[in-house]
Amino acid sequence: MRTIQTLSGVEFEPDLPHRLLTIADEIRAAGGRAYLVGGWVRDAMLGGNCRDYDIEVYDMEQDVLIAILSKFGRTNLVGKAFGVIHLAMKGLSLDFSFPRTESKVGYGHRGFVVHTDAKLTFREAALRRDFTINAMGMELPDLTLCDPYNGVEDLKAGVLRHVGPAFAEDSLRILRGVQFASRFRLRLAPETVEMCRTLSLDDLSIERLFEEFKKWLLKPGKPSLGLRAFLEIKLDEYFPEIRPLAGRWDALGELLDYLSSVTYFTDEERMVAMFTALLAGNAVQSCELDAGSGNDSCAEDTALKFLARITNEIKLVRGVPLLLKHAFSVKAPSGSIDSPSVRLPSDPEIRRLSVALNGLRLLIPFVEGNPLEDSENRKTFAAALKQRSMDLGVYEKAPVAYLTGKMLMDLGVKPGKQMGDLIKQSFELQLDGKILNASDAMGWARGALDG
Repeated sequence: MRTIQTLSGVEFEPDLPHRLLTIADEIRAAGGRAYLVGGWVRDAMLGGNCRDYDIEVYDMEQDVLIAILSKFGRTNLVGKAFGVIHLAMKGLSLDFSFPRTESKVGYGHRGFVVHTDAKLTFREAALRRDFTINAMGMELPDLTLCDPYNGVEDLKAGVLRHVGPAFAEDSLRILRGVQFASRFRLRLAPETVEMCRTLSLDDLSIERLFEEFKKWLLKPGKPSLGLRAFLEIKLDEYFPEIRPLAGRWDALGELLDYLSSVTYFTDEERMVAMFTALLAGNAVQSCELDAGSGNDSCAEDTALKFLARITNEIKLVRGVPLLLKHAFSVKAPSGSIDSPSVRLPSDPEIRRLSVALNGLRLLIPFVEGNPLEDSENRKTFAAALKQRSMDLGVYEKAPVAYLTGKMLMDLGVKPGKQMGDLIKQSFELQLDGKILNASDAMGWARGALDG
């Protein structure tokens, strides 16, 4: 059993595969040293397990390491230039690499020359990493901490600090700073803010941008702290589509935090809800002319413009503009709300909202989490709206027309415009509450045809 002491002073036994410890013993016996590095160490110091095991091997040549690893499974040199050896075993896969330095020689994230050197010290190799909290290592098999750039102290202080000048060689690290600030509740060090402000995101692909936005908005954490870092770096100038909510960045952060805490979202719902919230500052403007900017585009258009810069994800391209259009269309009343049910939208309005959004599962959290409204009122109002939509059977999904083409064909109506018009008219009456079931719809259709 191997334990470490977390930042909170608690003894923690991390989840370590026995086979990895056996491999580390063999590496040590052959004169090498193996370190767990990166996110595994950071998470362990915070008392959490990470299933990504990245191991750096020092003082050992590649052929010697491959010979050791081959005893345990199938090896694959996945990146000769990077010196990465992938070991696949039953139920487990591990990545072993050699210490290396990187030099920026070209444009984009591929424009690096990599030099592997098994004789580098851990401190020298860690200098290429992004933040001090990711520049720690634990030597196997004893889990002895190696922390040359004081990552533990920065974690304790809640500070996200870059390791050194090599940080500037990959501009993606700007957005990594944003998502780390959110996920680990950190604040950027002033010198890191200044470093980030000197870099540009222009050389990054939309795929790389999207991955960092997803980690910021979708992984557990406090997204408002990511927003704070985003603003400190002045990324709102690079992404002007992200605006404050009614002129308040704190309100936008509060909305992001609330939606992040909703537990019942599916993965797809969470993605749509969080990206909608990020762009909610545009929705509050209600498609009006943004004074002084000359921008008269609607919130949905702005959302599409932003999404086109970071993703081709069809679920977002379709879902975000739609939700943005309706997210703030229903508001809790101000003042006393002793009888919220009488102040709800009418049943026909609720049904039509459900049709527009294919259910109200995503709208209700925006009503409840709207930081521009009174906290107690919006919670009571949202609960009443949810209950009424459930009573009407339109909370989970949109209502479906009772009148169908088959029913009309049974009445002698042929497919075509007349059939479409009858179904549409019947559905409008259904949404108004004047047609309650399929029998009512059939009766209405007979009357319409006879008339």
